[in-house]
Amino acid sequence: MTAIEAMGLRYRYPDGTLAVDGVDITVESGERLALLGPNGAGKSTLLQLLGGLVEPDDGTVRYFDETTDADSVRDRLSVLTQHPADYLFNPTVEEDLRYGPTQQDRPEQEVDRLVDRVADRLDLTALRSKPPFRLSGGQQRRAALASALTVEPDVLLLDEPVSNVDAANRAAILDLLADLSDRGVTLVTSTPDTELVPHVADRVVLFDADGTVADTGPTREILTDAGLLADCDLQPPQVVRLFDGRGEIPLTVEEAQRRLDTE
Repeated sequence: MTAIEAMGLRYRYPDGTLAVDGVDITVESGERLALLGPNGAGKSTLLQLLGGLVEPDDGTVRYFDETTDADSVRDRLSVLTQHPADYLFNPTVEEDLRYGPTQQDRPEQEVDRLVDRVADRLDLTALRSKPPFRLSGGQQRRAALASALTVEPDVLLLDEPVSNVDAANRAAILDLLADLSDRGVTLVTSTPDTELVPHVADRVVLFDADGTVADTGPTREILTDAGLLADCDLQPPQVVRLFDGRGEIPLTVEEAQRRLDTE
């Protein structure tokens, strides 16, 4: 099944600047896809278009092979925007975590179970009674992600999900995203960070600085093409640069370590 199919998406900002220009994207159910490009390439706007948060000037987005109405599949689709405060609007973190499943009319015991599980996984238990505006940037990002997950979405759209997050919580978030993928959740991640991409995507849609699609393909193929990335004002991950010209190129430190252990 196709989770999201976007055709001919075009969007201009109110000042007339063209942000997204005729983009076609298909996301298969269960896929891990990265929207990779430099800052200012329109990735965040595209993610909002895919999530139904913004209406395109032209083009359509179809969900689950059945509808173009994002609101009708809102229970199956969560969007974590670049600004966590967009997701945190209740007096406390606890109320934000409970909001989504409560709106789905889930039984209270089930809501309790969902909130406890997600809060524990993202190290939010001690923060549940706090107002979101009193959290640090990294804590807000974790709370926003937790709120997106308590509705148990089939598709999760993520805009720079580990930005402003410390190393320990970055690892926890990436582990969680890997578990979600293993359970069949479709993940679409927007990022300018080539170091992040191998951890969150098996396929990449690459954008150049003008916001047009430069290429699309498997993660390894895109991230080991230094010339292609340079044309888009990006660099390969550091480990790719270190191993360039030395046989099969690892994409992550973990891959590099496994390779060195066998040599």
